[in-house]
Amino acid sequence: MTEFHSSHPIYLQLAERINEQILRGERKPGDKLPSVREMAIQVKVNQNTVQRTYRELEGIGTVETRRGQGTFVTENTGILNQMRERLKQEKISQFVQGMQAMGFSNQEIENGLQIFLRHNEGDAKP
Repeated sequence: MTEFHSSHPIYLQLAERINEQILRGERKPGDKLPSVREMAIQVKVNQNTVQRTYRELEGIGTVETRRGQGTFVTENTGILNQMRERLKQEKISQFVQGMQAMGFSNQEIENGLQIFLRHNEGDAKP
């Protein structure tokens, strides 16, 4: 979990990773996140970067900071459902734009996706 791409701010990449962990169920509503210091050590970044990540996540409602207790994954299922939908749309958009950039038509993309899903029904990744 320590590799970051230089083309995108590290704090946003870390925020995205935490959001994806929440979506996968690795971090559940109400779970406490590591302290800023602990997270900085885990992912090998500056503590200021982690602090900015937590502020970003708090700003979009994914986490909440409780004074004197730490930072926790929100228990607001509405916010978590919105995040899930937003991330799904982002991933779909990236996929479709990539396929279109390679010259595939919408019909070819849709057909290929349907075939893929039919052949991989039991192979869903958690």
